[in-house]
Amino acid sequence: MFKLKAIGLTAALAAFVIGAAKGEEQVVYTNWSHTSEEAALKVLRGAWEKQGHKWKDLAIAHDSGVNVSLINMITGGNPPTIFMNSDPGLIRDMVKQGLGFPLTKLYQDSGAVNHFPAAVLRNITVDGEIMKAPVTLHIDGMIYYNKHVADAVGVDPKSWKSLDDFFAVYDKIKDAGYVPIAQGGDKFQEAYLLQALIAAEAGPDTYNKFYGEKPDKAAIDSDGMRKALARFRQISEHVDPGSPNRQWNETTNLVITGKALMQIHGDWMKGEFKAAGKKLGVDFDCANIPGTKALVVTSDAFGFLKTNDPQTAKGEQDFALDAVDPVITAAFNAQKGATPVRDDVDPAALDACNKLVLDTLKDPNRQVPNPFNTADADWYRTIWDEADKFWSNKKETDAEFIKAMQDAYDQTH
Repeated sequence: MFKLKAIGLTAALAAFVIGAAKGEEQVVYTNWSHTSEEAALKVLRGAWEKQGHKWKDLAIAHDSGVNVSLINMITGGNPPTIFMNSDPGLIRDMVKQGLGFPLTKLYQDSGAVNHFPAAVLRNITVDGEIMKAPVTLHIDGMIYYNKHVADAVGVDPKSWKSLDDFFAVYDKIKDAGYVPIAQGGDKFQEAYLLQALIAAEAGPDTYNKFYGEKPDKAAIDSDGMRKALARFRQISEHVDPGSPNRQWNETTNLVITGKALMQIHGDWMKGEFKAAGKKLGVDFDCANIPGTKALVVTSDAFGFLKTNDPQTAKGEQDFALDAVDPVITAAFNAQKGATPVRDDVDPAALDACNKLVLDTLKDPNRQVPNPFNTADADWYRTIWDEADKFWSNKKETDAEFIKAMQDAYDQTH
């Protein structure tokens, strides 16, 4: 967990309030740089600037220490006004130092809170208070596939009842000259695949006990965990030789260009298809992991620093409300490849994949939060490390993975 105690926070906050004087630009800090991400941000930026605010962009590359850089700016007295963050540990530390900017009343008064799917609300809530403005509803593990490849081979992913049906036609797809399942080989993709499989194959009970804010050690060695690990291993044994270290968007491009049939990854893949000029239902399509028991919901979200400056506070409030406005969230997520964060968006603004997601999420028991939004950072990073070891070493057994996680639990709890 990150700590903000060490370096002159009174001076830091004072500098923030003075630096955000009336009429000045407000720094918006993100770690988004892909085409679909930048297109989505333009939607939000345009709406916010129409209200008279000035956006100064500060972007950092994915997985490059975004939280550490944010803390350095806060404690150094030069913080951003608005920042992308999902880690609840950072929010807790900010609240302890009097820097928290709660949104509960704002969202209650606007009525937005009544239209957040259960997993979104859980993702943005820290210790009973809404502390983050959600901008996306992403599903961490869905199948996106190339319809032309599917037609050429004669397979229909939407007809599969389980992933066994996919593996039953694996050789047929491969023999036709296509990569059956495109999968990248970095920790991010491996970890997201594992959590999607635990939710899909083991179900919400095992998932929530394993990835929860207070994990239950019993979930580590359970029938559901072993079932998910078996599927994780099966997929690792069937990836193409180019998988190691390949980035997620490069992997998606294999599907976009017709070199691969499908990819199981976050539905931000859709943004890449759209950016490439591909049409949903014509060139590509989507499906839940067949037989899924639950979907993992990610909510990319923004946090805000407390300020005594009315102009700055108004900008933060307007930003938080714009993020969840029914029209803006629909337009934003059309670019991002995600689903709007509200369940009352005009159906005409939703595509078939959005409707599939929202239909599935009508059942609160079929949705679980991404651990990045809710769990202790040390715990889920340990899971990432152990998932990478298991994925990369085909000789490692599920019993060895389970023992490693049990040992890690004992060391951290």
